[in-house]
Amino acid sequence: MKTIFCCILSGLLMQPLLSQSLAGITDRTDSSYTLESAFQSSRKTHPETSRVILAKDPLVEEEKNIVYAQTGKRSLLLDVFYPKQNSNHIAILFIHGGGWRSGNRSQHHALAQQLAALGYTCFTPEYRLSTEALFPAAVYDLKTAIRWVRQQAGRYRIDSTRIVAGGFSAGGELAAFLGVTGNMPLFEGTLSMPVTSSRVQAVIDIDGILSFVHPESGEGDDSKRTSAATYWFGYPRKGNEKLWEAASSLSYTGPHTPPTLFLNSSMDRMHAGRNDYIAALQSFGIYTEVHTFNKAPHSFCLFEPWFTPTIAYIDGFLKQVFPK
Repeated sequence: MKTIFCCILSGLLMQPLLSQSLAGITDRTDSSYTLESAFQSSRKTHPETSRVILAKDPLVEEEKNIVYAQTGKRSLLLDVFYPKQNSNHIAILFIHGGGWRSGNRSQHHALAQQLAALGYTCFTPEYRLSTEALFPAAVYDLKTAIRWVRQQAGRYRIDSTRIVAGGFSAGGELAAFLGVTGNMPLFEGTLSMPVTSSRVQAVIDIDGILSFVHPESGEGDDSKRTSAATYWFGYPRKGNEKLWEAASSLSYTGPHTPPTLFLNSSMDRMHAGRNDYIAALQSFGIYTEVHTFNKAPHSFCLFEPWFTPTIAYIDGFLKQVFPK
């Protein structure tokens, strides 16, 4: 099945771009999803929403605006938060959301800092959004980030055999996709270090969909406005269902899929395909956890009262997957 989907994608990606819409490539930053806009939106329906205070921790080092790859004249950056003490840390790449079109890596600095205070080394990479490049460019970028982290294991005192892909919303979808396509040639790209493994050993998916074509998915409805995924693929869902299925994490589950943590809001469409994905992993005896924040808004992990339990669930999951 994986081979079939890879052939479908490979064929489509080699078609002349005249068949693919480039209307979404504006080369301008889309600021429709920011920490502030998410806060104001969440407050409208959940008045208990409060901001997370980002305060420096004396036991955590921070490095920002590190170039992890170059594509043409474009530098791809990441930030890192890591404990000052000890070594052999678990590495977590945490990917921001924003519909593959908006958002910024700084939205998860508080989460990265808190996890670093617990002993994890956290990287928040940027990636090319659909205003700049279409699928699978973001996948290529993030695979490169994984390889870069693995190459930097000595510098940041991490265990290169314990690398985790995590993310929120579109970032959660991407984290799951990275998890199921490790070292798959079609999705590796050619930015740097192709001989280094892009496999991850665990996945944290916070409200990220697992399938673009699942009945629970809201992506592809362009009746009122172009959907985020339509912009990202450059192809509408109707008539291109096989492509959308081939770009779905659910299509690649197998015995080597990493253990996966799902943290979800009350919005079912934001975890489309999750139950089928879990069933597939369970058939291979792969560990999964699910925690749902009932009645929570989509952006729950960015704010209290959900931020602190989100950190606790991540810590508990990783201790289960990587026991000392």
